[in-house]
Amino acid sequence: MSIFLHILMTNVLPMVIMIGLGIVIQRAFKLDIKTLSKLNFYLFSPAIMFDLLYKTDISASVIGKILFFFALFMITQYIIVEVVIRIRGYGPSMKSAMRNSVLFYNSANYGIPLNQLAFAGNEKTLAIQVLIMMVQSLVPNTYGIYNVNAHKADMRAIWRTILSMPIIYVIPVAFLLRGFEVTIPQPLATPLEYLSSAFIGTALITLGVQLGNMEWRIKRSLLIDVSLSGMLRLVAGPLLAWLIVWLMGYAMPIDRLTAAALIVSSAVPTSLSSVLLAVEFDNEAEFASQSVFVSTILSIITVTAVIFFLQLEIG
Repeated sequence: MSIFLHILMTNVLPMVIMIGLGIVIQRAFKLDIKTLSKLNFYLFSPAIMFDLLYKTDISASVIGKILFFFALFMITQYIIVEVVIRIRGYGPSMKSAMRNSVLFYNSANYGIPLNQLAFAGNEKTLAIQVLIMMVQSLVPNTYGIYNVNAHKADMRAIWRTILSMPIIYVIPVAFLLRGFEVTIPQPLATPLEYLSSAFIGTALITLGVQLGNMEWRIKRSLLIDVSLSGMLRLVAGPLLAWLIVWLMGYAMPIDRLTAAALIVSSAVPTSLSSVLLAVEFDNEAEFASQSVFVSTILSIITVTAVIFFLQLEIG
């Protein structure tokens, strides 16, 4: 019970409050969701990614193992989602929305606090989570954009959109500056810190605004789809991660702490990126918002179960 209450109070409840504020503001003032989405895409998300990559030390051996795990995890998840998509017989827009709701998970503003909680601020596990966050931020801004636009735009237009995303340039720049030990001048460092700090709050408010803008009466068919998304993300995700880590142990040595960090990183709910993509490109925004909200609430139980079965000490 103490583990449950600790996760509830420090990770989930603050997020729910922020989402609730977004709902209230939207109902009162009718905000422009497109403007909020652009602020997240072009300012706050690149800033927090640069800040964390620039400051966090990650060794080459850890990077190799994490990227190998992530590739296997994403490919296997994709295959499972495609099976569900074929069974359900979705149209083009719903196919991309379902893929995004499962493949993109909240590795930043949920995963990092959860990692700090579950591993008592361990620097090694934080480095692992930052790397997961890096690739999880890159994929929505490349494949994710292609996924939501492939059925309604030509490839040249899609590539122009992808290349306009600042986050794909932020990642190599952050690594280069850190690798060459380049100090960021204070006039740039201070605004960067402000923008980075604004990411989580703005992203959660954006989700709340989208939820406040939709009808709260959910069609039965949409409820089934949201439930499927939640099961694939919260239950199948960590189980699949456990299987991949177990199989990887036969090919390369993985210590228990690294394995546990990878499994915990896969147990988080659907990413806000799926909502931002849906809003930015008008692709099943209602389904995306409900998937994020429902999976975040259900993660109270599922994340606690994952930590319990891994027998982690909660700080």
